[in-house]
Amino acid sequence: MKKPLIIGITGGSGSGKTSFIKRLEEEFSKKELCVISQDDYYRPKDQQKKDKEGVENFDRPNSIYKKEFTRDVEKLLAGEIVEREEYTFNNKNVKPNILTFYPAPVIIVEGLFIFHYKKIRNLIDLKVFLHAKENLKVIRRIKRDRVERNYPLEDVLYRYEAHVLPNFEKYIQPYMEDADLVINNNKNFEMGLAVMKSFLKERISSKDE
Repeated sequence: MKKPLIIGITGGSGSGKTSFIKRLEEEFSKKELCVISQDDYYRPKDQQKKDKEGVENFDRPNSIYKKEFTRDVEKLLAGEIVEREEYTFNNKNVKPNILTFYPAPVIIVEGLFIFHYKKIRNLIDLKVFLHAKENLKVIRRIKRDRVERNYPLEDVLYRYEAHVLPNFEKYIQPYMEDADLVINNNKNFEMGLAVMKSFLKERISSKDE
């Protein structure tokens, strides 16, 4: 198999990464496209560093099993199948599945810190950054965390102000200047999505030749 194209997709929490990638996945089969997310490599709650208020901070680069994440991306590059237990964000109402990642001509690596992790960054061929205004990201995070992750509103707002925003400014935003493609998601990402779909279809079709 030829070397896969590695696409890195990042952006702040609430920028729309998950929705964007789901829409991309709808257009391709697992034989054509593989998506591996940093979200499934979080350390358990009892291993997360606590702030001065005693609240676990999940928005630090060290909150992720970076070596395991890097190892599995390298396995996919080498043509190996990867299995990983789904991370359910400490939601006791959700039973984790075993996720299986198959090698493909295009591999999307997704997550908050993928550009900050040097080994991962060096593997990426195309860097994509989803951008949105802070007020929109807060609203989206509230909707997601309250519905999908069962977090109280006060907790969501505290974490955004104390953890999410400072770490976005330190570990994520600086890499926007290095991105090959910045997609504005203040209203929607439809044009950016169309560009990515067209690019990937052409790339996958050229790999088959």
